[in-house]
Amino acid sequence: MDKSRRKRGTKSKTPETESLITTTTTTTNTTTSDDDDDMSADVTPSNTTTNRRSRSKKKSKHHHHHNPETSPSRHHHNLDQKNGDVLLNGNASEPLLLRCLENGGFKVMPAMDAVVKVFCVHTDPNFSLPWQRKRQYSSSSSGFIIGGRRVLTNAHSVEHHTQVKLKKRGSDTKYLATVLAIGTECDIAMLTVSDDEFWEGVPPVEFGYLPALQDAVTVVGYPIGGDTISVTSGVVSRMEILSYTHGSTELLGLQIDAAINSGNSGGPAFNDKGKCVGIAFQSLKNEDAENIGYVIPTPVILHFIHDYEKNGAYTGFPIVGVEWQKMENPDLRIAMGMAPNQKGVRIRRIEPTAPESHLLKPSDVILSFDGVNIANDGTVPFRHGERIGFSYLVSQKYTGDKALVKVLRDSKILEFNIKLSTHKRLIPAHIRGKPPSYYIVAGFVFAAVSVPYLRSEYGKDYEFDAPVKLLDKHLHAMAKSVDEQLVVVSQVLVADINIGYEEIVNTQVLAFNGKPVKNLKSLADMVENCGDEYMKFDLDYDQIVVLKTETAKAATSDILSTHCIPSAMSDDLKS
Repeated sequence: MDKSRRKRGTKSKTPETESLITTTTTTTNTTTSDDDDDMSADVTPSNTTTNRRSRSKKKSKHHHHHNPETSPSRHHHNLDQKNGDVLLNGNASEPLLLRCLENGGFKVMPAMDAVVKVFCVHTDPNFSLPWQRKRQYSSSSSGFIIGGRRVLTNAHSVEHHTQVKLKKRGSDTKYLATVLAIGTECDIAMLTVSDDEFWEGVPPVEFGYLPALQDAVTVVGYPIGGDTISVTSGVVSRMEILSYTHGSTELLGLQIDAAINSGNSGGPAFNDKGKCVGIAFQSLKNEDAENIGYVIPTPVILHFIHDYEKNGAYTGFPIVGVEWQKMENPDLRIAMGMAPNQKGVRIRRIEPTAPESHLLKPSDVILSFDGVNIANDGTVPFRHGERIGFSYLVSQKYTGDKALVKVLRDSKILEFNIKLSTHKRLIPAHIRGKPPSYYIVAGFVFAAVSVPYLRSEYGKDYEFDAPVKLLDKHLHAMAKSVDEQLVVVSQVLVADINIGYEEIVNTQVLAFNGKPVKNLKSLADMVENCGDEYMKFDLDYDQIVVLKTETAKAATSDILSTHCIPSAMSDDLKS
């Protein structure tokens, strides 16, 4: 494709966030011993880290109440004191470490023995050359033990994993781990270890309530700067719907001022009662900002855990499947037939793949969701003095659940019991661990576009460097069916058969021999079964490609041999 086609957009001024794992390009892990009796200091990230950045976005969600837990009373327990620290026994479900304070009180120390170091070897797919994989690399991050012989960490910490190993605090042994579930949207992964020795003598971490603003938090993990465990502390400075960099979604998140560096990913954040209130997962890197870290809060964590326990696998966070508009303008509200005491948001577009697409209509005004009234700015009451976007209410549901939605249509109030499902994007944010699909004929490499594909082709700034038409479809287009894909000519492997077509790059395929291309498999089937004398591909920008069918198919095997490609199509297209 002509370079003039690759128009560039304007970069956003919004600061970018980074996922936090420490990576190296070596293919083997070196064993190091941990003498973790002391807490190491955090240092500034070095150039050994891999950054995954995306533009920060803001939206909204709803309601969870903060119920402070009762602090342990000294006269209710037997206390064993040693070196200024106190071991709390008695009615507690597990031993807790108390630290004596100067004023004679005690502070509950987090269960740091349950925090583990995660070693992962990754082998990422090569989306630009989909018949092979990239060179493997290793990373280290953090995780922590929960009940049921399970370990939680970040999804990006074990993405495209080849091998995962865990090491406990103070141990020199690495234990092989199995990945049970990966939640790409919420950036959480669940692991387990089959070796019984790993679980001996380590009490699981317990979860606490959603913290309030200015509540103290302690982040524990294994960031860069040393091999031993590291502890940083701060307070909860903000709570709102955040853009999750890895998952390309927006869920509830906590902003804290504790230092979170590369390697902290997956580590727990404890409150002053020693209970886990979140998982560290990304930080804000900007010259005007310091010590801004983000934590996945307990409602999102427990949703992930309950989803896995309920379905035996991760099914995701559901959505309503509509795009909506604020109703803050009084003239707009009058035009939509709203009474002075009515509030809500107007539906702009409805996802064709959403289960409720036949119930709701554009220009319906959503008044409430599950009995909670929605304000004109799309927010709902959260806690005392706080409001949050109503998508938080939706994120509390599970895939397949139903919700009661009250809408205003033609000045009449209607109620619908809609079914919630996950988001089907035309250009998916992830391929969920599967190898990329491809199809080759006469040197034309056809591929389905995804966000990892765009990132592979145009780098981390793909949102500014990719062709405008692809970006427009990425940001605004909706899939008309659950199996629809955006198919492009990824590249042309030069050969005599394709002379004159060599410069076609990342151009969408619209039709084959007059029939629309629905997805990559449909294109492959039509080409393989083509009995016409010529094959005609209709491309974007009003381009066409015409090849003689018999000659094109005969040339394919020689082109595959020249480029050492094992097959003309990926395995998923052969079935």
